[in-house]
Amino acid sequence: MRMVESEKEEAPAVEAEGKVMRWSPYERVARMASGNAVVVFSVSGCCMCHVVKRLLLGLGVGPTVYELDQEKGGREMQAVLAHLLSGSPSTSASSASASLPAVFVGGNLLGGVEKVMSCHINGSLVPLLKQAGALWL
Repeated sequence: MRMVESEKEEAPAVEAEGKVMRWSPYERVARMASGNAVVVFSVSGCCMCHVVKRLLLGLGVGPTVYELDQEKGGREMQAVLAHLLSGSPSTSASSASASLPAVFVGGNLLGGVEKVMSCHINGSLVPLLKQAGALWL
């Protein structure tokens, strides 16, 4: 499991036509999620996040883990993830934290703990991980 420290700093700036622009929380999530074969957005101390991370480690996957409570702009990214997971236009702070973990495989949103466990039980998780290049066996 790879804990990522680099995103804790200020949101990276992009220079376009002489103007410095900051990435939106959505753009940050998209860039972070596509960075590795398996990415888990988590919160320290969340038991369901721990379950998903342990499952992936047990399968032999070393996911990149972003602990959003330790990231600058983490609350905004949690709201983006809650929106992506729920499909609803508005989310409260409590529903944002309840939506974690959020798991991306091959840059695509797989889902939260229920979706990951359901894929594991029905046997579709390992093929997805292999297709993304997270497993070789």
